[in-house]
Amino acid sequence: MSSDYEFSDDDVDNVFDDEDIEMQDDDSDGDDGGDMDDFKVAPKTTRKAWEVQFDSLTQASIEKLMEKDVEHIRGILGVDESKAGLLLRHNLWNKERLIEQYMDNPDKTLIAAGAAMPEPEPPRPSRRPSRKPKASASPKSDTFVCSICFDDAPDITPLSLDCGHAACSGCWSAYITSKIRDEAEHACRCMAEGCGLVASDEFVRSAVDEDTYVRFEELLVRHFVACMPHLKFCPYPSCTNTVSCPGAASKTSLTTVVPIVSCGARGLASTSSGSMTQSQELTRQVTGKEHKFCFGCIIDSDHRPVVCGVALLWLKKCRDDSETANWIKSNTKECSKCMSTIEKNGGCNHMTCKKCKHEFCWVCMGPWSEHGTAWYSCNRYDEKGGVDARDSQSKSRASLERYLHYYNRWANHEQSAKLALDLFAKTEKKMEEMQITSALTWIEVQFMKKAVEEVDKCRMTLKWTYAMAYYLAKGNQKDLFEDNQRDLERAVEDLSELLESPIEPENIPTLRQKVTDKTVYVQKRNSIVLEDTAEGFLEGRWAWNATVEGFEDPVPQDP
Repeated sequence: MSSDYEFSDDDVDNVFDDEDIEMQDDDSDGDDGGDMDDFKVAPKTTRKAWEVQFDSLTQASIEKLMEKDVEHIRGILGVDESKAGLLLRHNLWNKERLIEQYMDNPDKTLIAAGAAMPEPEPPRPSRRPSRKPKASASPKSDTFVCSICFDDAPDITPLSLDCGHAACSGCWSAYITSKIRDEAEHACRCMAEGCGLVASDEFVRSAVDEDTYVRFEELLVRHFVACMPHLKFCPYPSCTNTVSCPGAASKTSLTTVVPIVSCGARGLASTSSGSMTQSQELTRQVTGKEHKFCFGCIIDSDHRPVVCGVALLWLKKCRDDSETANWIKSNTKECSKCMSTIEKNGGCNHMTCKKCKHEFCWVCMGPWSEHGTAWYSCNRYDEKGGVDARDSQSKSRASLERYLHYYNRWANHEQSAKLALDLFAKTEKKMEEMQITSALTWIEVQFMKKAVEEVDKCRMTLKWTYAMAYYLAKGNQKDLFEDNQRDLERAVEDLSELLESPIEPENIPTLRQKVTDKTVYVQKRNSIVLEDTAEGFLEGRWAWNATVEGFEDPVPQDP
């Protein structure tokens, strides 16, 4: 079998490093049973230059971290578990600051956290002579009256915090439930006016139902994660996992690394209500994509190789300029004097700028004074005034053309990535067809699935290389970057063409070899782009033509 790209057996095996199963040899007898442990690949320990160290944590793992901090504070300050938790939440889980404040003034720290009541003020001496209270004729009643709903039924249960402000269990339950579910509040203070005491976890558990208490625990976890700079929730819908990435906790680190992380989950969470759309169901069942997102910014997808500052700058420009730029290019011109954008709304070529009152010709952009009486035609294209005006306009249009060049290619790869769902579905049908028309087993046709996954991943890389290339300053480094970009794009298109080719039984072995070889080549080209870019950030090789947060001033560009 021949192919445009030949590689060693070791290179071909590397295509399936991320799979749980390996591709069988061509002389396999087709038996896909047996011990599946033989097909498992040993986990990798070497981290690539463009990767960051991170850990995926479940909600139970976060709760253990919280319990560890509570136990630590409890042992140092000598307070009970309930007060230790309230103190940590009030101080945003900053143990060092809490210990310092508590050692300076324990009472003040406890009162501020709602874990203790302030000392009552001594009564002021009265100047009036004291009078003996009159004896009441009616006997004193022991019936409890709720201070909120004024219910005095004999079967109501009074509840109160350590402050003694009692209310019936129904009022406490309604109040705390509203705080948790409606206001997403984890610190439920006493209902009495002016009382700052906070309800303990045990009191909340006794006052609300089980579902509400589960929501209360979720709020505590969210508060803990929000206070920790090295923790971040997975942004995917219905996913409750958290990622820990200490290497991207500071803003200064975001100029040298692109902290793309994964929470460990795949696809979309299944719902029992059947509310998932067909596209979401296909994503969950067919693709099962890993939950990847950026730890350092709000982008909920992989934007390597470009750093967060440049990626956000590009997205802002796209939101502001993309549609406007296309319309301006098609329907307007700039005034040759003040460069204001003008739309022609009549048939006459004699234009007058409303801003600077400059009169010019719409056809040649030259001053109208040079046109004499030629009101509706222009035969003076080579006049000096027209040439100068067109030169000025061409410089203004060049910036617009440059932006549209990069934006259209960025949007093209984004659209291709969105069509990956259809490509996955088509590939699965082709894999089934290969099994029927050839002797290949399901394990042996996995090369098609791996190729589609590699194309999808590389299109995301290519998409963001255009955003980076737009802001890169001219020079040798940009030329080398675009050379690597071109090689990767050409390889991806070749592999996509192979995947779209029809399946013919007699050509399946050749197709398998070509797709496998091309997948290896695409994988290597993608690694080259990511590795070279990541090393460039670490070495400070990249210079920008615009102001990017955390980097040096932009390099002046030739007009």
